[in-house]
Amino acid sequence: MSNRSSGAISRRDFLGKSASVIAGLTILPSHTVSGLGHIAPSDKLNVAAIGIGGMGRGIIENVAQTENIVALCDVDWNPAVERVFSTYPDAGRYRDYRLMLDRQKEIDAVIIATPDHTHAVTSMEAIRRGKHVYTEKPLTHTVYEARMLTLAAREHKVATQMGNQGQAGEGPRRLREMIWDGAIGQVHEVHVWTDRPNRGLSDTYWPQGVSRPEGSAEVPASLDWDLFVGPAPMRPYNPAYHPFRWRGWWDFGTGALGDIGCHSFDPVFRALKLGYPDSVQAVSTLVNNESYPLGSVVTYDFPAREDMPPVRLIWYDGGIRPPRPAGIGKGVQLGAGGTLYIGSKGMILGNRLFPESLHESYERPEPGIPSSPGHREEWIQACKGGEPAGSSFDWAGPLTETVLLGNIALRPELREKLSYQTLDFDPEKLSFPGLPEADKYLHYEYREGWKL
Repeated sequence: MSNRSSGAISRRDFLGKSASVIAGLTILPSHTVSGLGHIAPSDKLNVAAIGIGGMGRGIIENVAQTENIVALCDVDWNPAVERVFSTYPDAGRYRDYRLMLDRQKEIDAVIIATPDHTHAVTSMEAIRRGKHVYTEKPLTHTVYEARMLTLAAREHKVATQMGNQGQAGEGPRRLREMIWDGAIGQVHEVHVWTDRPNRGLSDTYWPQGVSRPEGSAEVPASLDWDLFVGPAPMRPYNPAYHPFRWRGWWDFGTGALGDIGCHSFDPVFRALKLGYPDSVQAVSTLVNNESYPLGSVVTYDFPAREDMPPVRLIWYDGGIRPPRPAGIGKGVQLGAGGTLYIGSKGMILGNRLFPESLHESYERPEPGIPSSPGHREEWIQACKGGEPAGSSFDWAGPLTETVLLGNIALRPELREKLSYQTLDFDPEKLSFPGLPEADKYLHYEYREGWKL
C-alpha cells in the first residue's frame, strides 16, 4: 500500500471504513445516497478544470453553458491548451493544480481530465478541500486509490461523477428493463469486446505490447515534465508517452481495459446487479513490465445475487472477439466492439434479441426507469443540492476497482502462477487470499513529494 509519508491511513482504519464501500455497489445505488453538504453560494457554480487539452475541453464547453469557469490548469501549455485559455480569458491559468486550489478559494467544483495516473491525487486534493469533483474514467489508476476516493467523497459530502457518459443514456435503461422483465431468462454469461488499442497511432488509439523507448528526447518548451510524471516513477521524456500515448504504459495509463471497461461494464453491472467478483483470470499476448499487452481476455466470475444466478463476464481487447454463438444469424456482424448477454431463453446483442423468433414474439415493457437530464447535468444538479449523480463515486469507485482487478491479473510478474489458479479477491480485506504476493499491485509507492 501507500507509504505513511504519502498520507496513507492505517490499514485498520482503512479496512473498517471499507465495509461501507462494499455495501455501496451491492446495496446502495447512487440515487439512494443522500446528505451532500456543500451547496454553491449562488445559482452558478465557480468551476475549475485540470487537464484541458483533450477530453477536458469538451467537458468545460458543456459546463460553461450554465456555470462560471474561473480557473484552468494543465501541465502542457501547447496550442490546444492555449486556445482553451483564450476562450475563457477571465479564468486563472496554472500548471500545478495545488497552487490553483491554494490561490482561488472561490472554486466550488473541479473537472479532472488528466492522464489516469494523476486522477486520484488531483481528485483527493479537491475533495479534502470540500470541492465537488467530476473525474474522467477510469476513476483511478489503482484499486486502492478507487477505494480511498469513494471513502473520501462520502466523508466530505461532496457531489461526484465519473466520466462514463453512456450511463445517462436511454439505451442502458431500456436494456435493464428487458433483462429484469425476463426477456432472455436467467443471464449466466456476458461477453464484452473492443478493438482498442489495435488501430495504429491515431488520436483515438495508442500502442501497447511495446518496450520502453531507448534514450531521451528534448522536453517541449510548453511542457512541465516533472508535473506530468507526478506520483509515477521518474523517467526521461519521450514522445512515446506524451502527448496522448500514455494510455498503454503501466506507469501512466490503464490500457484498453481501463479505458473502455468503465464504459462497457457499467450497463452490465446495473442490469445484472453485480457487486465485486469472486475471482479474476486472464490470458494475453506477450506482456512486459512497461506496457499492457496488445490483446487480452479477462474473465470475472460473480456470485449469485438476489434472484439472479452466478454470472461470468468475459472481456476481450486488441481486436479479439468472442466465438459466434448459435442463434445469431449469419448476416449479423458482431462488430469491432459490443456486448453480448447470454440467458437461459436467448441472447441480447446491441439491445436486439436473438434468436430472431424471440425478437419477433417479445413485447417490451413500458419504459419505467426515469430519463437522465444528461451526464454532466446530473453532476451540476448534485453540486447544487440535488440527487446524487448516476455515476457518483459510491457507484463509480467499486466499478473501477473491479475493472482494474483485471489489470492485476495481467501483470507479467504473476503470469506463471496465474496459469495454475484464478486470482481470488476479498473486497472487505482488499486482498488476494490465495496469492498474497499479488496484493502489492493494488497500489504502488508514490514518488517523493506526492500523496493521496
